[in-house]
Amino acid sequence: MKEFTYTITDPQGIHARPAGLAVKEAKKFESKITIEKGSKKGDLKKIFTVMALGVKQGEEIKVTVDGSDEEHAVHEIEKFFKENF
Repeated sequence: MKEFTYTITDPQGIHARPAGLAVKEAKKFESKITIEKGSKKGDLKKIFTVMALGVKQGEEIKVTVDGSDEEHAVHEIEKFFKENF
């Protein structure tokens, strides 16, 4: 299991369009990928659970990757967040 934390810098937080792109990126991997904000947690491969977190600018999220391709997946997902959020 691999994980990373990231503070959202996008002024709009995690809104619909980039959330959809994050889901698309997560679906490239076999591993289970979860996103967590505070006590809320959701599957990064499901747009509704990502949007339900209501992540705003300045808030910290934790992403956990668990599975056969976790090494590659955690690297790519973290890179995606840094480039898009």
